[in-house]
Amino acid sequence: MKNKIKKALLSFFLFCTVPTMAESVDENTIPLDVEKPNLHFGFIKLTDCASLVIAKEKGFFEAEGLNVKLTAQKNWVILLDNVIKGALDGAHMLAGQPIGATVGVSQKANVITAFSMDLNGNGITMATDVWEQMKEHVPKDAAGKPIHPIKADALKPVLEEWDGPFNMGMVFPVSTHNYELRYWLAAAGIHPGFYTASDSKGHTDAEVIISPNAPPLMPSYLNSRAILGYCVGEPWNQKAVFAEKDGKQLGVPVVTNYEIWKNNPEKVFGVTEDWAKKYPKTHTAVLKALIRAGKWLDASMENREEAVQILSRSHYVGAEAKVLRNSMTGSFVYERGDRREMPDFNVFFRYKATYPFYSDCVWFLTQMRRWGQLKEDKSDEWYTKTAKKIYKPALYMEAAKLLVEEGNIEASEIPGDDETGFKPVTSEDIFIDGKAYDGTKPNDYIDSFEIKAP
Repeated sequence: MKNKIKKALLSFFLFCTVPTMAESVDENTIPLDVEKPNLHFGFIKLTDCASLVIAKEKGFFEAEGLNVKLTAQKNWVILLDNVIKGALDGAHMLAGQPIGATVGVSQKANVITAFSMDLNGNGITMATDVWEQMKEHVPKDAAGKPIHPIKADALKPVLEEWDGPFNMGMVFPVSTHNYELRYWLAAAGIHPGFYTASDSKGHTDAEVIISPNAPPLMPSYLNSRAILGYCVGEPWNQKAVFAEKDGKQLGVPVVTNYEIWKNNPEKVFGVTEDWAKKYPKTHTAVLKALIRAGKWLDASMENREEAVQILSRSHYVGAEAKVLRNSMTGSFVYERGDRREMPDFNVFFRYKATYPFYSDCVWFLTQMRRWGQLKEDKSDEWYTKTAKKIYKPALYMEAAKLLVEEGNIEASEIPGDDETGFKPVTSEDIFIDGKAYDGTKPNDYIDSFEIKAP
């Protein structure tokens, strides 16, 4: 009996004196009176789910009075369906998913986002034998290494000699990956196909057949030769570097999306419009936690290393730490032995990464029209109006300003009150083809491309 009493007293003492994770995070946070403290969010096993994971593991959700459950989803269709039907409160989404859902390109629903989860983070990987043929057409530096960025011009002569269909994978029809892969190919004059009323797969006129595949399965499909290359987020490009086939690395990442479109938006945190209206304070609290998680991820290399260890857990990304580390810690590996410094491959907070810019939304809409997912031309005003329906920077700023008041972020780290939501016109070094993009003039941008849907 005495031992039981001692154990009980010890447990009580520890409970009373050891700070909780949320208490240890800071003493400045002023939790809101949230309408729904118990939340269930979904994610796909990719490195860029990091903000959600870190917000939970480092106590940022808890500091806001939120009890969050995170559950990996099998694919993007299931993830969005679960958000729409209310099985999930919100989720790590492809930037194109809220957009596609709202305009009816994918599952139809009113889905919004007030938080951009990251910039960059994707790559295009080719089967090693394909790369070896491409390599003959890639310029080399004095040391004999390929000069980056590698354009799809190097793939064009390979396709001319290729016997049979050339299949490549991407993750979802409205994903950044689909549009980046098509952009990269088309910039070299390689036709990636159109979506038409009778062709929902987007294969019409295609020289390269592009189809959706689940991200974690991409390397195995490459191994089986079901596909000859793919565009995907990390860690599944680096997985091909570590995996082997016939005594060689399974695949070679040839270009990153940072090289296709510097500091492009990748994932967002999405909720239904109805959910955001029903739980406004809860939504703001979630945004506060996610902003802080993004800042933590970009604060130091020590934090990145800790994030690698956390993400490697089986219930999160589940890839080996060495694979995650290859892209999460400031460098990127193409061929084995060819490691390049790339500090901006993953950006979670810097460069106003978490702010939902209207111009980013408009870019995705231009690609939906360019490739035929939107069947008719739209006015410039339609693009702006649609972007404002889906992207919610005012909600972001409400959460961010609360963090500034608390002292948890600096005012200089968020956009000012004069922010319009439209980024400046891009310079010629931003997109791989050198084209200028002005989010206020989407039709001029679409018209500038030679390969585009009628």
